[in-house]
Amino acid sequence: MSTSEQQHTPDAQGNHNWVDVQNSPDFRELRRRLRSFVFPMAGLFLAWYLLYVLLADYAHGFMSTKVFGNINVGLILGLLQFVSTFVITTLYVRHANKNLDPKAEKLRNELEGGQA
Repeated sequence: MSTSEQQHTPDAQGNHNWVDVQNSPDFRELRRRLRSFVFPMAGLFLAWYLLYVLLADYAHGFMSTKVFGNINVGLILGLLQFVSTFVITTLYVRHANKNLDPKAEKLRNELEGGQA
């Protein structure tokens, strides 16, 4: 029995010591992988959104520059906000499928005693 399995052994009623689970190397690694994606991506998105808001408020001339027809820079940047949301979602799903889900599945299986 590995060290992580010993930490996750339930008591007679099938309850786990969740503090031990949270302090386990597997769970810490899972949390690190999640945070290494979420925090930088959230910071990037918030900075991009703040830039858009500041440009809309203080750079009227730039934002109202016509690109073609009635389409201006402000409209394009506003639509890119939506595009960036979908791109971030896609990137997160790929990250979760590759880096988070296998680790979470392994941890869940250890906690449930190999039951799926």
